[in-house]
Amino acid sequence: MDAVILPGAILPAALAYADLLSAFDAGVDARSKELEVYAGTEVPPPHYGMETEIDGIDRLADEARFARFHLVGYSAGGASALAYALAHPDRLRSLTLSEPAWAGTDGRLPAEVEAADRVLATLRLPPGDMVAAFMRAQIEDGVEPPAPPQGPPPAWMGSRPAGAVAIAGAFERHAFPPERMRTFAHPVLFALGGRSRHAYYGLMAERLRGVFPDFSLAVFPDRHHFDPPHRTEPERYAGLLEEHWRRAEENQG
Repeated sequence: MDAVILPGAILPAALAYADLLSAFDAGVDARSKELEVYAGTEVPPPHYGMETEIDGIDRLADEARFARFHLVGYSAGGASALAYALAHPDRLRSLTLSEPAWAGTDGRLPAEVEAADRVLATLRLPPGDMVAAFMRAQIEDGVEPPAPPQGPPPAWMGSRPAGAVAIAGAFERHAFPPERMRTFAHPVLFALGGRSRHAYYGLMAERLRGVFPDFSLAVFPDRHHFDPPHRTEPERYAGLLEEHWRRAEENQG
């Protein structure tokens, strides 16, 4: 089973997915991929948009010689994975969205719009205040976000505020047509944390359930957006993904 796995806008792919990649069975060839917004020395790269992320996924799949593959994305990587799936459905076997940061605007309820606006508003804060507010906006009230690591921030952290702003702008400029979701023939799995802000991720899941023909929801009751299952429950999450992938391949012959 061949797979490409995309991270969110903060933690680099190699750090985010080390435990998950080691939890897969021997028959899985899964490649974690950094977001293209961070691929060069300039953040964001010139003329950056969702097409940049789509082209980057194609390039990695070509290099890995994946004719067709399973695509998994978390947060910003989830939105990028969704954009790819709608652009190139024939290249995929399945899609997994782990609390995607964006899924278009068609059909959103007012509560989802308000929750999304709350997250986007944090990106206009000064860099020193942005990350904490960005995290708080995506988890339920009363849930404590993870404490920042001790010591000086890693060098890669310096690019994250600009990268998050750039990728959020790319989401808003890109079309996510619901008619393409309705014709997406492959299984879609949505992973949802029970302690993430329901008005954002829970309502998004309900909206996508109404448009994708083959949609399943997996809820991790004790997890939230910054305590995701690929880091905290990698064995369970790996098993869930492999089951999802096997079903897709069995259905496709």
